[in-house]
Amino acid sequence: MKKEHYSLVIRYLILILIALPNLYLFYLIFTPLTIYPLYFLINLFSNVSLQANTLFINSLSIKIINACIAGSAYYLLFILNISIPKIEFKKRLKMIGFAFSSLLILNILRILFLLLILITTPSLFDITHKAFWYLISLFFVAGIWFIEVRIFKIKQIPVYSDIKSLLKDINKSKSPKKHK
Repeated sequence: MKKEHYSLVIRYLILILIALPNLYLFYLIFTPLTIYPLYFLINLFSNVSLQANTLFINSLSIKIINACIAGSAYYLLFILNISIPKIEFKKRLKMIGFAFSSLLILNILRILFLLLILITTPSLFDITHKAFWYLISLFFVAGIWFIEVRIFKIKQIPVYSDIKSLLKDINKSKSPKKHK
């Protein structure tokens, strides 16, 4: 088996193992990384208390659920980064770090913005929340990926480049050997 095939098996095995416990790892890591900065930022302009995943602001209690943390968005970015062949380990770590930190910052700002709307103009919260949920979150992930492609000069296409390489290797092994 070629070195590239080992890399492919390991990369996709990692993707499967990370997803198996229902993205638990992403929520374990990114829940506190999202909630504590939110708590700190809100505390700058309003009295807030925190209990587990719930922020108490004035008379409101706002529970930050898994959907708010966006574990599936982190996983999608992880898939995009892991499913690219021929990237050296150090560069791949930098790419994942960039993608995750970008999403974390954007997600904190998104939740903060929604909380400010909820506090100041509750009548606009539902429509704003739905707009973020259905449209803007998609643009966050796509935008981060396109910026990442440009910054890290990514030439391959996630998953497709792996499939193309495998098919090329299969066709090579099936072609008759020429004798001299």
